[in-house]
Amino acid sequence: MDQRVYSGSPWEEKVAYCRARRVGELVFVAGTTATGADGAVVGPGDLFRQCEFVFEKIARALAECGASMADVVRTRTFVTDVSRFEEFARAHRAAFQGIDPVATCLEVKALVRADLLVEIEVDAVVRRRDTVPVFTDQG
Repeated sequence: MDQRVYSGSPWEEKVAYCRARRVGELVFVAGTTATGADGAVVGPGDLFRQCEFVFEKIARALAECGASMADVVRTRTFVTDVSRFEEFARAHRAAFQGIDPVATCLEVKALVRADLLVEIEVDAVVRRRDTVPVFTDQG
């Protein structure tokens, strides 16, 4: 299986990339920002709200690939001000508590727009949910 998901962002055509891509059981979601469908930033100045919105967008992209947040195994986050790490951490915990993917958070000088505070990408592994382990009596 090789599936590509596009969001309709003008950046996808300009840069030649897709929002998400599934190859077999692996799903990769591109760096995602808090930019709404109208091009406006959701939660200007509010890092926690931007993270929440980004995780909502990521969840939709995963769903289009037959995955969910529960399938996420790695997150990579880029913030413009690491002194606000607790805001990001709170949103990440809300999205992934109990899933606990490996996670990286880096401070960057700037993102593609000055009013964006965070960009997040994820990797997921989709496993069949209808399988049950089979135990045999070797005894």
